[in-house]
Amino acid sequence: MKKRKIELAVISDVHLGTYGCHADELIAYLNSIQPKKLILNGDIIDIWQFSKRYFPPSHLKVLRKIIGMASRGTEVYYITGNHDEMLRKFSDTSMGNFKISNKLVLNLDGKKAWIFHGDVFDVSIQNAKWLAKLGGYGYDLLIVINSFVNWWLVKMGREKYSLSKRIKNSVKSAVKYINNFEKTAADLAIENGYDYVICGHIHQPKKEIYENKNGSCTYLNSGDWVENLTALEYSFKRWKIYHYNHDRLSPFFVDEDLKEMDMNELIASITDKEVDVEDVTEDYLDDAEETPNTKTLDNQGLSQD
Repeated sequence: MKKRKIELAVISDVHLGTYGCHADELIAYLNSIQPKKLILNGDIIDIWQFSKRYFPPSHLKVLRKIIGMASRGTEVYYITGNHDEMLRKFSDTSMGNFKISNKLVLNLDGKKAWIFHGDVFDVSIQNAKWLAKLGGYGYDLLIVINSFVNWWLVKMGREKYSLSKRIKNSVKSAVKYINNFEKTAADLAIENGYDYVICGHIHQPKKEIYENKNGSCTYLNSGDWVENLTALEYSFKRWKIYHYNHDRLSPFFVDEDLKEMDMNELIASITDKEVDVEDVTEDYLDDAEETPNTKTLDNQGLSQD
């Protein structure tokens, strides 16, 4: 099958290492495209809920696929989020085509795009991280329960149902939070002269033009690969929201290029040296436990002053 050539793809909130992650579907999507740039806009690996007891092969294949894309010429930007915040200590690290950053500014056909995860707007994360982590576990449990509900619905010939979406859409405080999030991001982008502001974090895919007395900008959110299975794509000077559930990608589930490759070989292909993946993971986790992250809006690099 021919891959679609696109300028830029943005995915976020994959949450590898959790039960709600749709890794197989994400691999199918990545196998179907050939982007010049791939933006991973935060919460790709869920380090908050990381457990050695649960990291299935399909989740590892996602990492292999991403590194494989970088080794074959795609520029991959990993923008840190709250669930993978420990990677913020490695901001501005570059390994060939793979780069880690807290935010990114791109020039797209003469227009400026401001890209960051968006957790800096979340007061619960900044002031009560333990509460946010507890909510993350509760959300993961809800997704697991939802998967069982949907299994029965499919068996009975009925459509799938999203409990989390229903809760978000029915609770007034959740709706207000999402609206405030989008408006804050757009207002800041207009204030700083950006044409596009691109976020993740709230798992709500969206494309909308915002205006205020100072100007206008396009707000974009890549959604997630837990509930919505969405991505943002940019080609021919246009943005669109890609919905996996509206496409048929079964021919792309098998990735022959990566079938026989292990993670060490893939990393070596873009760094020109051997790396022990298990040692790197252990070092990251040990450092995260010893050095808690206490960064604010300014030192995460979002302040434009």
